[in-house]
Amino acid sequence: MSLKFAVQMDAIESIDINGDSTFAQMLEAQRRGYELFSYHPDSLAFYDGQLYASGRTLTVKDQAGDYFSVVDEKTVNLADYDVVLMRQDPPFDMHYITASHLLEQIHPQTLVVNDPVEVRNAPEKLFILGYPQFIPPTIITKDEAQLRRFRDEYDDIIIKPLYGNGGAGVFRLKADDQNFASLFEMFTQSFREPFIAQKYLSDVRKGDKRIILVDGEVAGAINRIPAEGEVRSNMHVGGKPVPTEMTDREMEICKTLGPELKKRGLIFVGIDVIGDYLTEINVTSPTGIREVKRFGGNDIAVMIIDAIEKKLQK
Repeated sequence: MSLKFAVQMDAIESIDINGDSTFAQMLEAQRRGYELFSYHPDSLAFYDGQLYASGRTLTVKDQAGDYFSVVDEKTVNLADYDVVLMRQDPPFDMHYITASHLLEQIHPQTLVVNDPVEVRNAPEKLFILGYPQFIPPTIITKDEAQLRRFRDEYDDIIIKPLYGNGGAGVFRLKADDQNFASLFEMFTQSFREPFIAQKYLSDVRKGDKRIILVDGEVAGAINRIPAEGEVRSNMHVGGKPVPTEMTDREMEICKTLGPELKKRGLIFVGIDVIGDYLTEINVTSPTGIREVKRFGGNDIAVMIIDAIEKKLQK
């Protein structure tokens, strides 16, 4: 199967290929002989019933410092491509949502991964609300009195932006923390949306597990250990990836989520689990597949492209 692959992503010059899941998929697509076209979402243009993007045809290689070459620069009609990988990083804001609306105009005739409609309908910190049996005590609000009651009930909480990403804006508030009012004020001034708070899970010191599902099936997992003195486990803020095994509880969570993810056309999903609790369902630009392979697990890029080919054949 010879395919034309377009990748909607942030500037390729800025990525760290050692941990970049988009780059891993590009390597696998190229290995299969597919054409690679990369563009930034800012270059999208919809007119006269067609969706265009300006970008570059690339070749890639797994070599730090010299990992891509430009074949040519051009503007293309994305309807001429077989697949578009929607892989730009969040935040999940109106810019992101607008890109999903534009890509919806070509999907599924051109297969967009993940399905742009379902990405739009599955904000990562809201999607979990459909699975109350798995999530920690959680409140979504912009009401100070409600948030104070929640903090008083659980003593120790994590508060974060509802549409944030990468651990940005994540704070821990203990029962005796005198910064509550200042932090609430900062959040209300910075964000129009409500924000999310959850009971602090002490098991985070043992790690925040990233479990990757491909077309609804478990593909692999890594654990991310937060740095000393840090509540966030995200790797770009010092979290250390380590090998891990799946627990019975985690398999139960995945077995419950899997059919719904598959039904929604969410081929590549990364869920986050702390202890026994599901904390996020990442559908926008999940990461972790290079680390899974590095620790001897599955080559998830292969599994993703296999799933894409299977869907195209149908």
